[in-house]
Amino acid sequence: MTDAKRNFLFLNIGHLLDHFFMLIFTTAVLTMESEFAESYGHLLLLTTWSFFFFGGASLPAGWLGDRWSRHGMMLIFFVGIGAASVMTGFAETPTQIEIGLALLGVFGAIYHPIGLALVVEEAGRVGRALAINGVWGNMGVALAALTTGAIAELYGWRWAFIIPGIVAIGVGLLYGLHLAKAKVAAEAKAKKAPPAIPVSLQKRAFIFLIIAPMFGGLIFQATTISLPKIMDERLAGLFPGTAEIGLITALVFACAAVAQLIVGELLDRFPTKRIYLGLVALQIAFCALAIPAVGWGSVAVTLPLMLVTFGLIPVNDWIVAHFISKEYRSRVYAVKSVLVLGIGAVAVQMSGRLHDMTGNFDTLFMVLVSSAVVVLFATALILPTRRQIESAQPAAAE
Repeated sequence: MTDAKRNFLFLNIGHLLDHFFMLIFTTAVLTMESEFAESYGHLLLLTTWSFFFFGGASLPAGWLGDRWSRHGMMLIFFVGIGAASVMTGFAETPTQIEIGLALLGVFGAIYHPIGLALVVEEAGRVGRALAINGVWGNMGVALAALTTGAIAELYGWRWAFIIPGIVAIGVGLLYGLHLAKAKVAAEAKAKKAPPAIPVSLQKRAFIFLIIAPMFGGLIFQATTISLPKIMDERLAGLFPGTAEIGLITALVFACAAVAQLIVGELLDRFPTKRIYLGLVALQIAFCALAIPAVGWGSVAVTLPLMLVTFGLIPVNDWIVAHFISKEYRSRVYAVKSVLVLGIGAVAVQMSGRLHDMTGNFDTLFMVLVSSAVVVLFATALILPTRRQIESAQPAAAE
């Protein structure tokens, strides 16, 4: 395996671990209600700061990556997020858990502005590379539900944090050895500068990358955070324990991850705007169908919902890579990460409080339908087409 391929593998593992650690608690909380004598909604609010920093700390992380070292920041990511997870596993009070989860968010924030910039910088076919990287991230979402449910049921929720934390620290040590041997930072190949993109079209793309990731991120975060509890309630009576619910949730996430591979191939071949409009239209339909769904019907609806939700992820990153000039790209990735990931704090509050108020997730899905409608209009009215970008580039370059 070449150094470049090995580096891409580490970046993919990092994406998996990033989403894995951010969602351990959403499954572990199902076994914590009796120990802390708190409701699901109240305990879920402990992750608010975690998701706030997961997005908010992206800006300083991106700045440090540009000013210091992107590969050095990735090393800090691996070791830091592992140590924070182990610390959370030893927490004795809700406040200590909240602090541990907040640190998970701080270190987790490093990945998206740093890891994605490295993936795009070193990729041959950007659409395919982003899709593969995205699948690894979504497999982390799936594994979080699967392994957390199993470990929590067998050994308790604490080990669901401690074991993965030790693994992440180990990966970080291996990555450090890889950096020392390969010197990947010095091996970056100089690429021919692409034609200039007109500022007016970049501004339109940037405005779109504020609206769509914010509202689309709310849908992504709310569904991934709430899905274990949704399955727990709507499959009630069909499965006896947390491990089984975790398995069903993990299978939904794992199947949905395949959508990114398909979308990644489509992005390199077909108009971006058409792909985006089609995916968002399907998202609206499945969010609406999820409101009355129960039993196996809920699985039949949430699976395609997560397919289109996950399928949208590489499209936003592809737009940054192709519609934003290189000199602004890292900063735009950081801003997008703040919006997509930081909105998770809102998603946590909204999901937990709406569930406590109504006793179900029907109202939540209604809010998600409205959010998807906003994204649909933003795509139709604001997002430039690839043809507009390409036709304007020669004129801008002259």
